[in-house]
Amino acid sequence: MTTTEIPRTRAEEPAAPAKSPHLRQLDLFRVLTFALVIFMHVLVATTYPQDVVADALEGPLHLTREAFFALTTFVLVFQYRSRPLAAWKFWRRRVPLVAVPYVVWSVIYWAYSMLTSPQPVGPLPGQLRALAIEIATGSAWYHLYFLLVTLQVYLLFPVVVKVLGVVRRRPWTVLAVSGVLQIAITLFLSYPPESVDYVTVTRFFVTLLPYQFYSVLGAVAAVHFETMHGWLREHRGWVVAGLVAALALTETGYFVSVHNGLWPELAADAFRPYLVPWCVAAIAGLYVLGTRWADGKRRGERVVSWAVERSFAVFLSHPIALALLAPLISFIGDRYGAPWTTLALYPSVVALTFVIVVVLRRLPWSKALTGRPPVWAAAKPEPARAAAS
Repeated sequence: MTTTEIPRTRAEEPAAPAKSPHLRQLDLFRVLTFALVIFMHVLVATTYPQDVVADALEGPLHLTREAFFALTTFVLVFQYRSRPLAAWKFWRRRVPLVAVPYVVWSVIYWAYSMLTSPQPVGPLPGQLRALAIEIATGSAWYHLYFLLVTLQVYLLFPVVVKVLGVVRRRPWTVLAVSGVLQIAITLFLSYPPESVDYVTVTRFFVTLLPYQFYSVLGAVAAVHFETMHGWLREHRGWVVAGLVAALALTETGYFVSVHNGLWPELAADAFRPYLVPWCVAAIAGLYVLGTRWADGKRRGERVVSWAVERSFAVFLSHPIALALLAPLISFIGDRYGAPWTTLALYPSVVALTFVIVVVLRRLPWSKALTGRPPVWAAAKPEPARAAAS
């Protein structure tokens, strides 16, 4: 079995823009990354900010956001690396699929916050102004910034397509420039000048700037896919060695920072410089693991495919599941403590999230909630096919 499904054309037929092959290795890449996202949020909810061991585990888990932006740009560039892009057509098709669920879920989480607030929420006009600010800043809930940054990727993608020639000719130069910029941004976010207040620093979190290197990495990998894919498959041992070395560097940086007096939660922040090599190595490791799975017997392929098709909805709704299960944290935590609370809550959150997603996908307004049409609408045969049968 191969990792891609490449459509074959007859040699005598005229060449046409070929549809990009389906890269099955990315299915497992996506599912594992979403699983780690949920685990990280469960870990944060079931441990204390000053827990040195928990934060040592949390730091490397920040790879998920970098992996997502690398994957998002990779998929886009891979689709358009050999065919033209009509910007307005691209935006009309792509932007609403993210923007509409983003606004809808911002309203949902805003309403949930008001309904569950132990304090009076104040007059409605003031709350509506707060909602508008939250939508503009991606702060309605802790995970929604990701959609705001994704929209920035979509808006800038036509510019990316225009410079693919440079990426094709000088990939290492592009990566080097982007990498230096990434280190500079990371240093600024981790160690801002005293004249810059924390509010100003946090505004960068919902922009593409802190993630630009990983998007560039995804673009370079897509343009040079055949070379990248072949090298990673032939050098899996080097990838594993890189993972071990990068993880050791990350944990060393974390524990040294804590030893020097930095609060553990801050030492495990997503924008620490010592996380950059780990994130790159982890992205490569996830891809290699995906290729091993796709080249083999693809155990659990139906489950993986089912999860991939619902992954966006899982991302949107899993914090609601986690919030609803908050009483379970106290119940188990008071009796057994860590790490049993985390281990018990994680499968519970995953299960409840899938229940929520199944319900959402059956609603008439599923597309606004999940970016996908209702399952019953998607299952209907096309008119032409129905007539033919």
